[in-house]
Amino acid sequence: MAGMVTRGEEYGWVSAVACGGGFRADALAAGGTPVFPVPLARRSKAGVLKAAWATRRAIARFRPDVVLAHNVGASLVARLALAPGRRPLTVFHGVADEDYPAAARILRRTSGQVVAVSEAAADRLTASGLRRPVVIRNAVFPGPPVFGRAEIRASLGVPERTPVALCLARLEPQKRHDVLLDAWAAVEGEAVLWLAGDGSLRAGLERRAQALGRRVEFLGTRADVPDLLAAADVTVLTSDWEGLPLAVLESMAAGRPVVATDVGGIGGVLAGGGGIVVPPADPAATAAALNTLLFDAAARETVAAEGLRAIERDYDPHTLMKSYDELLRGAR
Repeated sequence: MAGMVTRGEEYGWVSAVACGGGFRADALAAGGTPVFPVPLARRSKAGVLKAAWATRRAIARFRPDVVLAHNVGASLVARLALAPGRRPLTVFHGVADEDYPAAARILRRTSGQVVAVSEAAADRLTASGLRRPVVIRNAVFPGPPVFGRAEIRASLGVPERTPVALCLARLEPQKRHDVLLDAWAAVEGEAVLWLAGDGSLRAGLERRAQALGRRVEFLGTRADVPDLLAAADVTVLTSDWEGLPLAVLESMAAGRPVVATDVGGIGGVLAGGGGIVVPPADPAATAAALNTLLFDAAARETVAAEGLRAIERDYDPHTLMKSYDELLRGAR
């Protein structure tokens, strides 16, 4: 979202953002983009109505031609906020497997057009009864690191030669950090696992990590993802479900091999190179893949080069922006 807003000026867009805040929203606001605060709906009727009211005020002030809603809850909020007869364009990133039928029902009632970020997500929505969405794959809007690899490692107390795996994910049930921590117990040699993100499971995961006897660092919410990627050797994602996660694409664009579960659009991304897919909820397979990429420099370099080629070939920001520009102008 932030990348699209920033690049949109090149296509004649004038954009505003209505959201629950965060460092990306702060960066957009600092750059001059209007940012309107909207409380999180939290899947409650009262929460949805509060979010819809705040979104309605934002729409009244900004008067957009088109409203983009990211995912199902935002689509419901936007539909309630818009005048009768108007519907948002929904960008669908994914839901848990069991939630697809409900997602399809809500999107039928709320969205004027649905864009899926992967073929896998579009297939699941279609099988659940929704008219086939348009597919526009996520792209990477890379930002250069501010600090070098050595500086970031020094700031986190990690020697230059120590292998580092980085997980960029909220500490929530979907991301299955419990599986990752179980896998980390079987990682060989001296290595460090960085968990970048925060969430409701943090306290329990920290207790679980204490029993590992391995070095695990909880970094909290970070605004310096390019720096962390520059300082890591491998990234890992053990989610139960995904659409097409930007964490995977950002890792590949930074030349970092990925270990990730074969869910949503991840298998399709890594089929072109860039990492190793593992079954969901499989600590043994995750540990084996991490051992391969953390401790075999030649394998790591080969996989990283494949990932960079895949990003250049399939996930170009210009292709994404052109596709959305055509779609948005047709929806006005």
